Amino acid sequence: MYSTDAQRPDPDSLLAQVQEQERQAKRGKLRIYFGASAGVGKTYAMLAAAQRLLADKQKVVVGVVETHGRSETESLLHGLEVLPLKTIDYRGKALHEFDIDAALRRQPSLVLVDELAHSNVPGSRHPKRWQDVEELLNVGIDVFTTVNVQHLESLNDVVGGITGIRVSETLPDTVFDKADEIVLVDIPADELLKRLKEGKVYQAQQADRASKNFFRKGNLIALRELALRRTAERIEDDVQAYRIEKSIGAIWKTDSALLVCVGPCPGTEHIIRSTAQLASQLNTEWHAIYVETPQLQRLPRTRRDQILKTLKLAQDLGATPVVLSGSDIALTVIDYAHAHNFSRVILGRHSRGWSLRRALSTRIAAYAPEIDLIEIGDPGPESNKPLKPELAFHTKHGDIPAYRRLRLQPYLWTIASSVLTALIATPLLPYLDLANIVMLFLLTLVFIAVQFGRGPAILSAFMSVAAFDFFFVSPRFSFSISDFQYVVTLAVMLAVGLIIGQLTAGLRYQARVASRRESRSRALYEFARELSGALQTSQIFESTRRFIQRTFDARTTLLLPDDAGHLQMPTPAFNANEQDLEMVDMGVAQWAFDHASPAGMGTDTLPASRFFYLPLQAPMRTRGILAVAPRSPHWLLVPEQRQQLEIFAALAAIALERVHYIDVAQDALLRMESERLRNSLLSALSHDLRTPLTSLLGLSESLASSAPPLTQTQHELANALHEEAQRMTKLVTNLLDMARLQSGEIRLNLQWQPFEEVVGSALRASQGVLARHKVRTQLAPDLPLVRFDAVLIERVLCNLVENASKYTREGSLIVVAASVKDQYLEVTVSDNGPGFPPGREEAFFEKFTRGEQESSTPGVGLGLAICRAIVQVHNGVISAQRSPQGGAVVVFTLPLGTPPGMPDVEEGNTDSETAGHD
Repeated sequence: MYSTDAQRPDPDSLLAQVQEQERQAKRGKLRIYFGASAGVGKTYAMLAAAQRLLADKQKVVVGVVETHGRSETESLLHGLEVLPLKTIDYRGKALHEFDIDAALRRQPSLVLVDELAHSNVPGSRHPKRWQDVEELLNVGIDVFTTVNVQHLESLNDVVGGITGIRVSETLPDTVFDKADEIVLVDIPADELLKRLKEGKVYQAQQADRASKNFFRKGNLIALRELALRRTAERIEDDVQAYRIEKSIGAIWKTDSALLVCVGPCPGTEHIIRSTAQLASQLNTEWHAIYVETPQLQRLPRTRRDQILKTLKLAQDLGATPVVLSGSDIALTVIDYAHAHNFSRVILGRHSRGWSLRRALSTRIAAYAPEIDLIEIGDPGPESNKPLKPELAFHTKHGDIPAYRRLRLQPYLWTIASSVLTALIATPLLPYLDLANIVMLFLLTLVFIAVQFGRGPAILSAFMSVAAFDFFFVSPRFSFSISDFQYVVTLAVMLAVGLIIGQLTAGLRYQARVASRRESRSRALYEFARELSGALQTSQIFESTRRFIQRTFDARTTLLLPDDAGHLQMPTPAFNANEQDLEMVDMGVAQWAFDHASPAGMGTDTLPASRFFYLPLQAPMRTRGILAVAPRSPHWLLVPEQRQQLEIFAALAAIALERVHYIDVAQDALLRMESERLRNSLLSALSHDLRTPLTSLLGLSESLASSAPPLTQTQHELANALHEEAQRMTKLVTNLLDMARLQSGEIRLNLQWQPFEEVVGSALRASQGVLARHKVRTQLAPDLPLVRFDAVLIERVLCNLVENASKYTREGSLIVVAASVKDQYLEVTVSDNGPGFPPGREEAFFEKFTRGEQESSTPGVGLGLAICRAIVQVHNGVISAQRSPQGGAVVVFTLPLGTPPGMPDVEEGNTDSETAGHD
């Protein structure tokens, strides 16, 4: 019986396992209570486990637990030490978070930290709670925590598509996968809905709203399936890790994955399609394996193309294609099945019979009886037809005769070398014993085996025996044997020759395979090393082109997109080959870029193209297209070659993305520095201009009231001077305020006050510019007290109504409205003028942006920019839009809170929601 348990373990693997075990021994253990949704009982189960550990005298503390008012959950906190939460002041509100410093000082053996995906309040040590947990684990403290399936990053969009609700708080899957234990807490959907109605999940009002949205039965069933599947995947990883750690080679039938064997026989495509159907029915993964032996390497080109095409078909149908090298197909298949825990191997059964395949199934069954063998029936004579000409790559005329000539040459050399050895040894017969002459023939045999392989080595063995018998065994120059001892000598010589030839040819094959692997690894290492030092796109272009041309013997070029996402031909600075660029089809390349999918030669999309177009997929986006035109299109079907090319492309894409973000960072730094210098200049100029402008205002007022009285013309000039000085003072004040807002120097004077008063004061301050307009206020009668800085919000209202007056005709209507919407006070300032240009609403909130670039309308384009800055420091939002009836509408919001003296019944919920939202 074949068993991998008897194989000697890899010392490097054992050393790595020991080092990992030592590292894990110093690290705390993480247990995650995992569920499909809120209310399944994760926190309850976690607290129940903590109570059992507390009964065993273990040191357990509660870092943070969200009971959500559930009495059953709160009862389990009895007897547990609860750490006080840390209070953090955030935007004028006191919020409570897990105090990691208190937990580290306490040094318990176990900490309970609920809701692992929670986002901490800004100002906390870490932005996410799972990072707090990671710090606890690193100092050796065990942690129990809870996670819902919708919080896993990889399933976030899937859950959003099912429920229609996108969860903002997510957890990296790596944290989930690295957990030491996963405890699935699961209940049926009907039982969860019953608990929801009974108020055991949310309070009555929240429960009614939840049952109509997230907690619909269909949603809960789908989430439950996702949770079960994700848990099964995690446990499967644990099983595989345990098998590797304990060096277990025996197959455990815990997985339904399939392993299908691909061979050179006709009808293999039917086997692949049947396996794909079976894998779909079982909803499991499957691998397609092809073992290339020295004999299979000598197959004609068309047969090898057919095998590689079959592997490509398997990959298109969802399989993982694998090409392995080995001298024994059965043992190689069993090794792979044991290493990946495949308990089911699929083979084909052909009506015409194929002795190799039938022997393969027999040998696998003999060596590994624990593996289930599945045979796919013969589909009929149609599937046994040879490969259609249009499905194979075209070869040049004369390839087949040259191939046959190449196959014939080793055998001619073998015959010649045997004869030559006999001719050289004949004159030495008086001086050498016959045993030494036999050694000469065996030396020739070894040379032939090393140089030409197994077939010529076998021929050399027979030729050596024949030559030795003819030239040196008495009677000489005949094949008759007078002494029976020579029969034994010749038989042993033939056996030794065959064995030596077989072993030498096998070692030669393995050395060739190892050399190819080493060459691929070295090429990847050198390519990665060179890209690591590239700082310009042209360097990446040149390195990628040179390495791919050298590694794959292919013409190569890179096509990079512009800012609009359109691929561009390389500029002369990239030193691209003009002949290659002329053959590139930009239409095919653009399709591959837009769809992030390979196209061209060797694919199902425009396969007649001369180039193979591979997208350069980086973590953030597609960075370009790698266009490759191999001299021999055959290698595009080889999975190992294709995978290596994809790795080259991935390295180039990451390098391009790195260079891109270097440029982005430099541009951002330049813009920040320019903005800082501009703000400093504005602040300095504003300070320097305010003093002379104040003097100018005073002088103009004194001039208007001077004695003796001025003439009418002089009085008008003095008034005009005073108005212009006032306008200049206002512009300078805007510049100074903008600089102060962006530098963060302004401190808010937040007070609870009625919003109606600030509206009245703003309209009184702007009555001069509103004298020729109609103003209407629409303030809701039940407006609550709002906490804001009255001076700054008055400035916002003044700027908005003044803008409305400047860009509308005389007599137009300006409306100031305010009402409560959700948790915000919404304020609207609208007019019936020309409105904002379509599509440019957001642009007017930029500094120095005006509605009319060149006009007599006063202003420098800072009014709306100041409004946005003030509203944002109040945690509000401001936006502009075009009214359906015509005119401009500017809306801003201010967050509501709980005024002093009113019951703060929902403070905890508000804090939690605010933290999660941020």
